[in-house]
Amino acid sequence: MFLLQVRSELRPTEDLERVLRSIRNLFDVEHYDVVDGTPYKEVICESNKVESLLRFHQVLRQDRILDTARKIMLSSRIGNRVTLKLHKQSAYVGHISFVTYDSESPLGPIRVVIVSDDVEKIIDWLAPKTSKGKPLWEYSMPRV
Repeated sequence: MFLLQVRSELRPTEDLERVLRSIRNLFDVEHYDVVDGTPYKEVICESNKVESLLRFHQVLRQDRILDTARKIMLSSRIGNRVTLKLHKQSAYVGHISFVTYDSESPLGPIRVVIVSDDVEKIIDWLAPKTSKGKPLWEYSMPRV
């Protein structure tokens, strides 16, 4: 079982296409819903395919942040769920910047939830252990 859910506020000053671009720069999601939230509308994307994480996997390596990503994913894991917050403007230009507090992303963060029966394999694939910034091994994409 695998589920990726990506959520982002859609502020009145924001364009829907730009918010979707921020999400799609990091995740391969086809469908989305815009729902009324409090106090802003919210864009919600979901996928049940591990392949939807391929871009995220690539950008983690491109940005050379595997150690940080691994630490954040392991510390934010609760059971079979990993919850992350990403800086929306960084995502818009194709980079990953993790957010601890919502206020660190002025237009609100992109909230990412990964749920899997084998979430450890997902974490190991996305951000393996490293030595001097280089992965000690690379796992193939998990089949969950």
